[in-house]
Amino acid sequence: MLRYTIGAAFAVVFCLSSFLIDQKPVVKTARENYQTYCSSCHGEKVEAFVDRKWKHGTGKAELMTSISGGYPDLGMPTWKATLNEKEIGELADLILESLKNVDQYKFASKPTSNVFSSEGQTVKLDTIAKDLGSPWGLAFLPEGDMLVSTRSGDIYRVGQNQQKTKISGGPTVLAEGQGGLLDVVLHPDFAKNQFVYFSYSAVKNEGDQKLSTTAIMRAKLAGNTLTDQKVIFEAMPYSKTRHHYGSRMAFDNKGYLFVSVGERGNEKENPQSIANDLGKVHRLYDDGRIPEDNPFVKDKNARGSIYSYGHRNPQGMLKHPVTGEIWTNEHGPRGGDELNIVKKGANYGWPIICYGINYDGKPITNLTAKEGMEQPLTYWLPSIAPSGLAFVDSPKYPGWKGNLLIGSLRFQYLNRCVMEGNKVVKQENLLKNVGRLRNIKQGPDGYLYVSVEEPGYIFRLQPVNQ
Repeated sequence: MLRYTIGAAFAVVFCLSSFLIDQKPVVKTARENYQTYCSSCHGEKVEAFVDRKWKHGTGKAELMTSISGGYPDLGMPTWKATLNEKEIGELADLILESLKNVDQYKFASKPTSNVFSSEGQTVKLDTIAKDLGSPWGLAFLPEGDMLVSTRSGDIYRVGQNQQKTKISGGPTVLAEGQGGLLDVVLHPDFAKNQFVYFSYSAVKNEGDQKLSTTAIMRAKLAGNTLTDQKVIFEAMPYSKTRHHYGSRMAFDNKGYLFVSVGERGNEKENPQSIANDLGKVHRLYDDGRIPEDNPFVKDKNARGSIYSYGHRNPQGMLKHPVTGEIWTNEHGPRGGDELNIVKKGANYGWPIICYGINYDGKPITNLTAKEGMEQPLTYWLPSIAPSGLAFVDSPKYPGWKGNLLIGSLRFQYLNRCVMEGNKVVKQENLLKNVGRLRNIKQGPDGYLYVSVEEPGYIFRLQPVNQ
C-alpha cells in the first residue's frame, strides 16, 4: 500500500513537472506591458502620454535607456530587472509609433496659396472680413449679412463685400483668459421677432474678488442697435477662474435653446453634481424659462435647466440637419477630446472616465468606461482642441456631402470626419496651418464659412471646379 501511495505521488509530481516544463511563458505585447508597468504613472493611453515635452530624447536608444535605467531622482523607476532587452525595445517602438500620431498634426509650412485640395473636393478661401481680433460666433441674417461676435466684446454686421459695421447694445463682458463675448445665434423665428442671443462671460464683484460665469442675453436687433436686452440665464455659481466657459448655443427643432457650460476648472466638484450649473448642457425655453420635462426638474436638490452633465468644456454645438439631435464636441485635458450626441439626463463621465491625462503628465483616472456613463462617438489623441462644427449637406460640396467638419484651435486646421450614420469612419486634415480655426458654419446660401483668430478673418470656402 505504501509502495502504491509513493508511486502514485511520484507519478503526479512527474506529470505536473512535465506539464510545467511544456508550458511556454506567456509573452506579453508592448501595449500589455505598458498597461502593466507604465499606465499607473503615465495614463492608460500611451497615445496621450507621448503628447508631452521629452527631457531625455525620443530616439529609440534614448528611450530604451530611460526605460531600462530610469531616473529615480525624478520619480522614474528602473525596469531592467523586470523587462528584458527585447521587451524594452518593443516598448520603445510603441512610443515611437505613438509619436507619429502627434507628428501628423505638426504642419511645418504656412500656406502659400488660398487654394486647398482634399480627397474629392478643392476649395479656395475668399476673404469676407478681416481685422476682427478673435471672431467667435457667426449668425446669418435673412438679407445675407452675418452677425459676428468677437471675444473682446464687439459685435459686427458683416456684408459680403468686406464691409463691417459695429452693432451697439451688446452685453458687458469680462474679456480675460478664455472669457469674453462668445457665441451668437438667432431665434428660429428671427424674421418675425428679431431676437438675437449672446453667450458671454458675465462679471460681478464680491468683496475684493472679481467673479465671472457663463450667461445668456437675449435682445432685439433694430438696424445696427440691440434693444430690449434681457439676461435669461446665468450659470451658478460664479467663479474666480477665467477658463472653461463652454458657451455654445443651438436651437433644436422644437424651439428649445441648448447651452453648454464648462466646469470652470473645478473638475472635482462641478461636473458630476447636478446641484450646480457647471460642466453641463442646459435646455431652456426661448425666454429662459425651464421646460417642465427637463430630466431633473422635479429634484429639489438639482438645477432644473440641466439636460446632461459630466462635461468638461464643450466648445462646439449644432443641431443635426437630418435627425435634429444636438451634437457637441468638448475639450479633454492632454488628449481625450470628445464628440458626443447630447441625451436627456445622460452623464458623460468627466472626470470619472476620460481618454486623456493631466497637463502634468499624471493620470486623471484609470477608467475610460463605466456603466451608466456615455461613451463618445469618437475621441482625439492627442488633443486637437476642437472648436466650432458643421455638417455638410449643401450640394456645393459633393466631395464632402454628409461629412462633419470641426475646427482645431491647437493645430490650426479643419478636421474632416467622414460619417457612416453616427460613426466616424475616416478623418482628414484640411486647411493646414491656416490659423486658430475658431468656428465653421454652413450658411443659408449653401457655402461654408470659417473664422480664424488673430488678426481675425472670416473666409468663405469657395468650391473650385476639378
